[in-house]
Amino acid sequence: MSMDYVIVGGSAAGVTCAQTLRKHDKKSNITVISDEVFPLYSRCLLTYLLAGSIEEDKLYFKDKNFYKDNNIKLYLCKRAVSIDRKQKKVSLKDKTKVSYDKLMLATGASPKLVDVPGIDKKGVFTVRKIDDARSIMKMLDRVKKIAVLGGGLIGLRDAYALSQRQKEVTVVVKSPQVLSQMVDMQAARIIASVLEKNGIKIMTGVAAGEITGKEFVEGILLDNGGKLQCQMVIIGKGVKANTELASSCGLKVEEGIVVDEFLRTSDENIFAAGDCAQTYDIAREANRINALWPCAVEQGEIAALNMLGKKIAYDGSLSMNSVDFFGLACISMGITRPKKEEDYEIISQAKGDVYKKFILKENRIVGMVLVGDIKAAGIISALIRNKIDVSSIKHLLLEDTFNYAKIMPLVRKFQERFKQEEYKDTVITY
Repeated sequence: MSMDYVIVGGSAAGVTCAQTLRKHDKKSNITVISDEVFPLYSRCLLTYLLAGSIEEDKLYFKDKNFYKDNNIKLYLCKRAVSIDRKQKKVSLKDKTKVSYDKLMLATGASPKLVDVPGIDKKGVFTVRKIDDARSIMKMLDRVKKIAVLGGGLIGLRDAYALSQRQKEVTVVVKSPQVLSQMVDMQAARIIASVLEKNGIKIMTGVAAGEITGKEFVEGILLDNGGKLQCQMVIIGKGVKANTELASSCGLKVEEGIVVDEFLRTSDENIFAAGDCAQTYDIAREANRINALWPCAVEQGEIAALNMLGKKIAYDGSLSMNSVDFFGLACISMGITRPKKEEDYEIISQAKGDVYKKFILKENRIVGMVLVGDIKAAGIISALIRNKIDVSSIKHLLLEDTFNYAKIMPLVRKFQERFKQEEYKDTVITY
């Protein structure tokens, strides 16, 4: 029986969903609704575009003819504004109505803004869409100094990218450290030190009180009474899930759109995936949003399979962030800053610019921070994802020579959990 599949959102989760639906169903109607002006680009690469290290044509993560080749109808530059769950129709801002049998919400997330006077001046930007990057680049020739508000992952990536354009960049951080959601204070000090040695100024414990200037940005008044001269302000305060469409039609919404193990919302005909979806977190063993491109891709595929009636459960996601600033690499994963440290076992070591930290609960690794030496990240990821008891090897975790050979006995002991292809040989030779 031919179906009408409709997907709201044309980024990682939405496109993967559309591709998977078409792979398994050659005849049904598939429609993608996107408010973007430029389809099929990777948001993850926008800072590389800002830095001047790639051109726009390198942003594509699918062939430009993807929609045409797969017989998928695309509504581009169109915003979905409401859902009639009884009639099974999505209404667009231009009054167009699109009927569905199964609907997928991949509405993504939007930048968090700051509530300060002057935010509407020319020269204030966020970096979330291709238009943002284009607008910033058009103005760069008249800009010497740039202030980035926010010292999280987004803010620091923006700052690093713009420093590659030979701009004087200052990062204004309200918290006492950079990357407060990603790493602890000790790791943050190492990262901030490398950034400052390479010309990026870091101001912690201070926030913007006002963005000054007439028509264009001229500076910032800080909440400690200080002044910062700049001709551009980048707001890099993180993102929030786009849940308005879901909540307006009565779907269950918390931090994000609430879904079950099959990525179904509270309406059995509507699914959600990607940065807007609140899914199971493996390390925390609770539902939360992990706004990561690989998670969105995986969720998009599984949502599609369940829209097709295949009943495939989603194992869950794991928060993971990685950066490389001026040759210093850092990866964090899972729980990195426990609220109650007494509930966890923490193993850590610092040697110069190399820092390793592992967070364990009941002899299972539930989080890690690696700075300067990240070669064990893949192995640790597998131990976290597969919830392996590491009591027999935890004394080896800080060793420089910690590698796959050290966990082979665990792969064999818990072979039913190591289902990934890369562990097949170890399991077979057991």
